[in-house]
Amino acid sequence: MPEEGNQYTTTKVQPKDFTSGWLIALLIAGTGLTLPILYLGSEIALSIGFKGALWAFGISTLVLTLMCMATTVIGNRSRLSTYMIMHFSFGRKGAKIMNFIFGITLLGWFSVALELLAIAVKDTALQTLQVNLVEWPIIIVVGTLIITTTIYGIKSLERLANYAVPILTLFLGYVVYKSIEGTSFQAIIDFVPTEPTLSLFEATSILVGSSILFPVLMADFSRFIYNDKQSLIAVLGITIGFPIALIFSAIPSIQSGEVDIIKVMESLDLVVPAFVLLFVSTWVGNASNLYSTTLTFSTVKTDWTFKKMAIVSGIVGMVAALLGFSDYLFDFLNFLGILAPSISAIYIINFFFVKKQDYKLKDIVDWEYEALIAWVISSVMTIFTYLEVFQLTQAYFIDSFLLGGLIYMMLKWKVIVRNLNA
Repeated sequence: MPEEGNQYTTTKVQPKDFTSGWLIALLIAGTGLTLPILYLGSEIALSIGFKGALWAFGISTLVLTLMCMATTVIGNRSRLSTYMIMHFSFGRKGAKIMNFIFGITLLGWFSVALELLAIAVKDTALQTLQVNLVEWPIIIVVGTLIITTTIYGIKSLERLANYAVPILTLFLGYVVYKSIEGTSFQAIIDFVPTEPTLSLFEATSILVGSSILFPVLMADFSRFIYNDKQSLIAVLGITIGFPIALIFSAIPSIQSGEVDIIKVMESLDLVVPAFVLLFVSTWVGNASNLYSTTLTFSTVKTDWTFKKMAIVSGIVGMVAALLGFSDYLFDFLNFLGILAPSISAIYIINFFFVKKQDYKLKDIVDWEYEALIAWVISSVMTIFTYLEVFQLTQAYFIDSFLLGGLIYMMLKWKVIVRNLNA
């Protein structure tokens, strides 16, 4: 099979397939304009108030942006997928452990988005046609549609995002305008729930967890971008797109008191256009999730084609959605906040200071024990800070990043010093 059909799962992207950072930024922004992220924006605003939500949106965006800036450069300079990059940091066999964890978590995110999309389809049919649909056939039909899109790769996702993201952004801006038309914007700003159900720290942690895989997975997208400058432009998809999506979902929810976006749109008589746009954006975002999932498992099961892996992964995700995986969303996001940041720290240090920005496929060994030890120790310690057995920075996702990086640097100190002096 030609490499185009295999999506460069194990080799470097060739110049003929390079693309613009602006197009990738749109694709990344599109993942924010999906039902799970809009749901989080609404839930957090109603749980801690608008001003508190703005602080949570801002802090989480800053954390994610800084991490993405480093990892996007790694992907652009190496031209390899995240999962191949893991081979240099953790070894050929160690990377399979990391990639299996990524695959499971990405499938979890895929199943959550699929389930929420099925609920939106069901709610829209009930509100507009007074038809009470059964949820499970919707999951199967929509899941099949997403799998089909994913098989055709990142180029088809780009084309879809180019239309969906700008239109949905303008539409949600109009929804915000309609929401404040009959009320005081100051009243929305001053909104505080009678009984807050989340603290600022908890809200920030959930938001970081919702997108913590982006810093880890940025290489999957930036490896296709022309150069470093363009790859940093792609990070704007997070820096600008993420908070805009959260704010655009928070304001209408505060005005209506509803978390369910379709019910919010019902109060504004915008159910049909909202559904169409949200369907398309969530389709784009979830196809992106499945794309990354497929790349992950392709490095674990190397004898499978990209197409076969996408189909099998998508079916497993559909089964999880049918079993109601979204009930565990917040626990799932906290789990990501514990495990993923340290992985980013380790492979950032490995690329810049251990490998000196020069990855050679022939240099991959079976095990990189220092990286595995650093990840295990930092993850265990972060579990303790998450459970508040003891505290470090008061933010467990930052604990994970700093601990992973510091422990790995200590274990690789001699190599790092030798490279710096070379």
